Amino acid sequence: MIGFLATAATTARPPSSESTQQAVGYPSLFLLVVLGSLVPVVPTGAIVSGAAVVAFHQTDPFALLGVFCVASLAALIGDVGLYLLGLRGVRSRGGSRWLRRLQERADERTLATAQRRLEEHGAAVLVLSRLVPAGRIPVMVACLLAEMPLRKFVRGDVFACLAWAATYQLIGILGGSLFPEPWQGVALAVALTFAIAAAPALLRHARS
Repeated sequence: MIGFLATAATTARPPSSESTQQAVGYPSLFLLVVLGSLVPVVPTGAIVSGAAVVAFHQTDPFALLGVFCVASLAALIGDVGLYLLGLRGVRSRGGSRWLRRLQERADERTLATAQRRLEEHGAAVLVLSRLVPAGRIPVMVACLLAEMPLRKFVRGDVFACLAWAATYQLIGILGGSLFPEPWQGVALAVALTFAIAAAPALLRHARS
């Protein structure tokens, strides 16, 4: 991601320079998305959108496909890693700090809703949880408390990560198509992703 954001601050560069930036950008994107999946404070949606903007302005026709594949795989690996850590806590008598932290991030009302949807729709609810802001952790906790087998979780999460990467990449493409300079598109894409993430909290505050 560092390479992608560095490119956003400049105009288009020769293909050789783009190749160098991709060699740095793709691993950075991968690591940041994995980290953001394990530690749900990193704005992974904004990272993917920003990377998509920069890829949109590159001459490489496969740059956007690269961002999509890297983001999807990284999100899946991060989710599976976090689920394994939580599952270990569920099966342990004393629990684990990972499970406790996940439960702390899911309030009782949201968790109850996630459990009800999990009972009604099964692993398919994972797709929606990835697309709804702040919906991933409550659904994951619901899956953990139901002791969903890892294989079943992975099957559902594959489609969830693909849909998530495609959605935030489309936001990036939109930002990239509206402005001639990459940094302008990155700014818009990041602003949109943060606005989407903040929307549920603002709605709850308005209702209260």
